[in-house]
Amino acid sequence: MNQQTIAEKISCTGVGLHTGKPVQLTLQPARAGTGIVFVRTDLPEPVEIPARPSSLTGRAHLATTLGRQGATLDTVEHLLAAAYGLGVDNLRVEIDGPEIPGMDGSAASFVYLLRSAGLYAQAAPRSVLRVTRPIEIRDGQRRIRIEPARGFRVSYEIDFDHPCIRRQVIHDLSIDETSFEREIARARTFGFFAEVDALWRAGRARGACLENTVVLDEMRVLNRDGLRFPDEFVRHKVLDLLGDLALLGARIEGHVRVERGGHALHQQLVAQLAAERISRRSIEPIVRIPEHGRTPLRALLGRA
Repeated sequence: MNQQTIAEKISCTGVGLHTGKPVQLTLQPARAGTGIVFVRTDLPEPVEIPARPSSLTGRAHLATTLGRQGATLDTVEHLLAAAYGLGVDNLRVEIDGPEIPGMDGSAASFVYLLRSAGLYAQAAPRSVLRVTRPIEIRDGQRRIRIEPARGFRVSYEIDFDHPCIRRQVIHDLSIDETSFEREIARARTFGFFAEVDALWRAGRARGACLENTVVLDEMRVLNRDGLRFPDEFVRHKVLDLLGDLALLGARIEGHVRVERGGHALHQQLVAQLAAERISRRSIEPIVRIPEHGRTPLRALLGRA
């Protein structure tokens, strides 16, 4: 139950899914209690952007964007999902551009990077948020709800008017390191060929291609190798959800249920949970003390 970071620095290069710009990404270890901090190194003065709800810009169209002091960073959710799924609490992410590289459109490449760097257990115990009463947000037919539960569980339902998708459901999936890598991490982002021109005109999907996006025409999947899972679309929605929930900076004990969700709905729940955490109305903050050995007081205070 201790916090984790990575054991050593590791880097990669890639292209942003939406900006189409080449970038270099470097992951570095961070002290306990730091959380995940993104650093835009391409600016005249580097800007640190912490991965927390207060950094959300309100731009939730197709991706999660964080910002601070006029600097923004797009498409952070796949990297954040990988960190959450593997239990990496503290990380410094240096990036020399405005968007995290898309890699293969999933979290698998980031899982590989984190595994290659090695996971390192730290002295400070993890922060855990235990949901003590349900919270629900509705937007027409869209709904997201979190309710008390043992551990962290997700149920997710999507419904698209497309023969390759239709209604897909993930039911009561217990999220841990094993299930994340096996069931969720490899699920890729997806889009529709008919929407490409409109997205390009809006300055989006400039770096999208068949190597990093599942693309569908009116009847079929255009990628030569097809799908990685029969229900890859809903699995990617769960991946996006985990990346957005990672902004809370704590392990969640509760069951999240989503119908027809997306980043905007996920982020509404994140904002509500952050507010409840401050007021402590629906959230019980838990500091877990490791069963083995003693924990220094300064570690309990998050200052280790």
